[in-house]
This record gives sequence, structure tokens and C-alpha cells, in this order.
Amino acid sequence: MFKNFFSIVALSFVMIKNTQAQVPVYLDKTKQLKDRVEDALSRMTVEEKIAMCHAQSKFSSAGVPRLGIPDNWMTDGPHGIRPEVLWDQWSQAGWTNDSCIAFPALTCLAATWNKDMAALYGKSLGEEARYRNKNVLLGPGVNIYRSPLNGRNFEYMGEDPYLTATMVVPYIKGVQSNGVATCVKHFALNNQETDRHSINVVVDDRALYEIYLPAFKAAVQEGGTWAIMGSYNKYKGFQNCHNPYLLNDILKKEWGFEGVVIADWGGVHDTKQAIFNGLDMEFGTWTDGLTWGASNAYDNYYLAVPYLNMIRKGEVGTKELDDKVRRILRLEFLTNMAPDRPFGSFGTQEHAMAAKKIAEEGIVLLKNQQNVLPIDLIKTKKILVVGENAIKSMIIGGGSSSLKSKYEISPLEGLQKRVGETVEVKYVRGYVGDTSSNYNGVVSANSLAEKRSADVLRAEAVAAAKDADVVVFFGGLNKSGHQDSEGEDRLGLELPYGQDQLVSELAGVNKKLVFVNISGNAVAMPWINEVPAIVQGWFGGTEVGNAIAAVLVGDVNPSGKLTFTFPVKLEDNPAHSVGEFPGKNGEVNYKESIFVGYRWSDKQKIRPLFSFGHGLSYTTFQYGKVTADKKEFTATDKVTLFVAVKNTGSRDGEEVVQLYISDLKSSLPRPVKELKGFEKIFLKAGEEKVVTFTIDKSALSYFDPAKHEWVAEPGDFEALIAASSTDVRTKIKFRLK
Repeated sequence: MFKNFFSIVALSFVMIKNTQAQVPVYLDKTKQLKDRVEDALSRMTVEEKIAMCHAQSKFSSAGVPRLGIPDNWMTDGPHGIRPEVLWDQWSQAGWTNDSCIAFPALTCLAATWNKDMAALYGKSLGEEARYRNKNVLLGPGVNIYRSPLNGRNFEYMGEDPYLTATMVVPYIKGVQSNGVATCVKHFALNNQETDRHSINVVVDDRALYEIYLPAFKAAVQEGGTWAIMGSYNKYKGFQNCHNPYLLNDILKKEWGFEGVVIADWGGVHDTKQAIFNGLDMEFGTWTDGLTWGASNAYDNYYLAVPYLNMIRKGEVGTKELDDKVRRILRLEFLTNMAPDRPFGSFGTQEHAMAAKKIAEEGIVLLKNQQNVLPIDLIKTKKILVVGENAIKSMIIGGGSSSLKSKYEISPLEGLQKRVGETVEVKYVRGYVGDTSSNYNGVVSANSLAEKRSADVLRAEAVAAAKDADVVVFFGGLNKSGHQDSEGEDRLGLELPYGQDQLVSELAGVNKKLVFVNISGNAVAMPWINEVPAIVQGWFGGTEVGNAIAAVLVGDVNPSGKLTFTFPVKLEDNPAHSVGEFPGKNGEVNYKESIFVGYRWSDKQKIRPLFSFGHGLSYTTFQYGKVTADKKEFTATDKVTLFVAVKNTGSRDGEEVVQLYISDLKSSLPRPVKELKGFEKIFLKAGEEKVVTFTIDKSALSYFDPAKHEWVAEPGDFEALIAASSTDVRTKIKFRLK
């Protein structure tokens, strides 16, 4: 019975007999995959199909043992491979060999503006997942940065749809090259944690298609992701894990998605909607474990026995079930049952160095007056390190992205290791934030217990700063509640734990003060004019301390650029000035529409604290005049831009050259400019290179809600070549005929 089936499963080719000899001929892979799926589907019972559509444990779903189809095993998260938990609990399983390499948070990856780093990240993470025999990675996250208070912003890639869409594609391809599916999340409009399970998002079609969907579309059509995760929130009154508009109309019909839609854990609320509205696999639905007596609690899931009973009673057919199972089987054949699936590797030095490289490239030098940085180790004899974030683990905590890593180099350790015995490094805490060191059973290596008062700690730090050559303050946010953490949004833009007062007092006694902001979010800096050097350090993973130290002392020339706008005050952000964040009465209205981030700042002529795309270097770059190969082109044509960039400083460095497009006259309101291209280039001191950008009509288009299509309107446009959204270096006009 099974002979033909197993021959299809095991082989990637068939033997075709000809008149000369029997030779292997490879079938078209797409056709072969569909044939394998249909063959397996035809051999399955209804009960086996139902079992594949819902979880059987916290992170697994059933295969079909009698057909040799293995279980699916999911894993968090986007920044590293989650430690093992018990079968039916969130508690740690107590394994001793599941300590991973922690990679930088996705805000840091995006800040590299480097597609090669995204590919390296994905490949390395995919190897770790594969080694642990996980076939679905629950990530990456590509939701748009709408408000700086969103607790989950650190898991995403910033405010711009083009940048996010561009960076997610190589990440996906890197992961999936290991036979591990990415599950891109959270689809869609998941831009806050407040009331995240119930909030209904009201957004116009232009904002939906121009801002919030492009990264997901690129993940599907360019990255080829094998899975998508629904989000907790609602859109048009439907829960997004079974939303007919998002999942059926847009994802599966408009975009042609052939993969699996997986519910976020606990995101399913109704059997009929789960059947008909685009969901394929249900995970995390709450049960008390007793509803079905001695039977498996997972039988009580919406897509389990309730679904099966509806089929048996004739209330629903099996057409939708077969579609779900086809998609799941396709996932199986691309991952668990792929004949050429590699073995992967886990916790390796190679992965640690990849994490370090990504962290180094993502660190952003925000301000550097009087050349305080890099720290001159010849002239410097004493460095004072202040701040809880210099010693606090940022790998554990924060929600589902919490990890158990093989090791973590703290910022203090990294700096001490780098400067060695030639420079004295003294540490004082300065403030107390969160003394907890245990999250979901993972315990930090160092204790944060502290009995001294805030006044005593602050006075100690100020006194110690008076005779230091350089003061480095590691502050910002952490992964505790109401900070950078899943489940809760921040309560304000200001720094927590009295840090603002401490920074001002330190600046008053030492003019060589460096503030390193450890966060995945923008923060207010009321002391901005008092502090000469500011660095955005992110959550940098296993090697964060070594990466930050390398930048501070100049071993690495910083090249990161911001992926979101730092507002001076919260009201400068449109979600808070007009957009009703986080909503009321169960609804949030995105009244700012397409004017998110720098688009809003440009429109309102608001000067940000730090601009989207901003980032300094220890060298300088000079931009030449941009030229074009033509000044007019048609909708079927393209125009190529050329700009020379020269390193005019004394050391090697990398620059992110950014292309923005401005529509000079449009029928519908449009942003002043929009990012439509970028290239990161390495230049030796004195070296010059020509950067090219090619523009077609897609770079000029907007979404017309009346026509429900993208429109490139004939007329005059301007290409702006910039070092940031507020630092335009050269521009040129052209016309679309």
C-alpha cells in the first residue's frame, strides 16, 4: 500500500525509461512538491487531518506516524532559539544542552542597513534552529514602529516599510536555507501591547497598503516565507488570527501565499471563523486541562474535536480542512522531510562572532562633540562606568524572545576586557531599576540585589565622576514590565528610575560624559545639550559588551543608522498627537494615516531629537552631485542614478547612502519624501566610489483606494540622495511620462 508513497517521499527524482538507458531526470520541483502533497493527503483520514491543524503540546503539532510524517516543532524566537519547556507547561524542561547564541534584537539588525548582515543573521539562526530539530522559527517580526511606547518595538525593524521589507527578505532566505520555515509575524497592524487581545484597529486602505503591509508582502513574494503568524488584535471587527480580509482576501488571494497561517498563541476565539477565515494551525488556546476529563486538553481546541464534530454532523464540509492540510504537508516536505536538509550547528563560536559583527554594525553614534569618542586609551588613565545596564542581563526577560544563552558579555565586562590593565575601570551602579534576575526559570549569572537608597547611589556616582578622565553611563530601558517587553506598553517617553537627574548631575561634574542607551525604543533626552557623546547600543545579544567596547575605543568605526525617529517629546509622534494611542473603548484609530515617523516630521516641519536614518562615524563622507542616465522615462522603463561618495577622513569607514523620492505634484496627499533605496558602502580613507540606484514606476507609486491598485502618476519627481531623512546632500528632478 505504501510502496509508491514512500518512493515519492524519499526520492527527489524519478527514473524515466528511454530507448538508450535508464537515467535520473529531475521533475519540476513545484510540480513534484504538489504531487507529493496530494499523494499524502489522499492517504489520510479525517481524524489525522484534524490532528495536524492544532497543537499537541506547547510548541508542537502532530504528524502522521503511520505515513512516516513527523511532528512539527516550533520555537521562539526572532533573536535566538528558545530553551526547551515542559510538554504542557511554560516552565523550563531543565535541559543542560539548550543554551543558544543570543543574536541582537531586530532593531539592531535593521540599524546595520546591511542586507548581507540580514542574510548572515538568518543563516546563523537557521543553523541553530535546525540543530535543535525545530522546523518552524516563530519570527521575524516586521510590524511597523508607530509609537515609541510600544513594548514590543525592540522585536521589529523600525518605522519605514521599504527598509523593513528590504531587510526581511535575506533574513528569511538565510533561515529557510537550513530547512527551517520562518513564521513572519504578527500579521497585521500589531503596533501596541495595551489591550492587544481585543483592540480593534481602524486604518484607511492607503495606510494599510503603503505602511503596514509592504514588509509582509515582500516576505511572501520575495522572501518566500513558508509560514505567517496572525496577530492578537482585530481589524474590521475580526480577530486577526481568523480575519477574512487579511488572511483570505489579501494574503492568500491577492498575494498568492501558499504557506501556512499559524495562530499566535491564544489568538483563536471561534471554530467557524477559524475554519473559514484563513487560519491553518491553532496554537496556545487556553484550556484548563480538565474540560475533557482524562483526555488530552488539546482536543478542546477550536480546530480539534469541535471541528471534527461539525464535520461528522454535516455542518461543514472538508474542503477547507483539505486546504489547511495541503499547506501543512507542503511545510513538512520543505522542512522535516526535505531530502537535502542540512544538519545545522548550535552554540558555536562562528555564530557568536556573527552576532558580534551584527551588533557592531548596528550600533549608532548619535552625537560626538569635542571628539569625546573614540576613547583615547593613551591619554586616558581612569574610566568610570555608571549604570545598572552595564551589568544587567538583557537576554532574559521581555516576553517570548527571552533566551537562555551560552554566555553573555556585559558592557562592563567588555570594556574591562578591552582596556586591560593599562586603564583603570571603576564601576558604580548610580541607580536601581529592576533587581529581579529570574525570568521563566532562566536565572541571570549576576545578582542585582541592592539595599542602598537612590540618593546614596546617585551621590556616589557623582562623587566618583569628578576625578575620572571619561564617564560612560550605560542607561536606557530594560526588559521589565512597561519597558521593552511583551504584554505591556511603556508609560512615557522619559528614562525610568531617575536616570535623567543622574545624567544631568554627572554632566555637571565631568565634561567627558558618554551616554550609551541600551534599548529598542526612542527615549526623551532633556539633557541633550549637556552630554557631548551619545550612543544607541540596543539589545546586542551574547557579544553585546565586546561589540560596544569595540566602538567606544575605536576598534570599530560606527556605521549604524537609526531605523526610527527619536522625537523630542511624545506629542511630536503622530500616534500620540492625532492617532489616539493606545485607543479607547476597544478601538484605536490610526488618524495619522500614511504619515508615520519621518513622514509626519516632514509634513509638520517638526525637528526631531534624532532623525530616521541618522548615524555618525569617526570619519567624514563627501557626496558628489547626483546624475541620471535620463531625465524622462515611461512606466515600462527605468532610470539609473549615479552619485560619487568619498571618504574625506583619516580612517576607513562605512556609509549608508539613502535614496528618497519626492512626488512634486500628486492627485492625493503624499509624504514630502519616502525612502526608496539604500546602499551601505565601505570606503578606505581617501577612497571614492560611485553608488548607483535604479528606479522604476514602483518607486513612484502610491496606493489608490478608489481603484484598489498601485498608481504611478505621470509628472515631475525628485530624487534626493541623503545621509539621513534630514540630511539631504544632493538631488535631481526627473519626469515620468
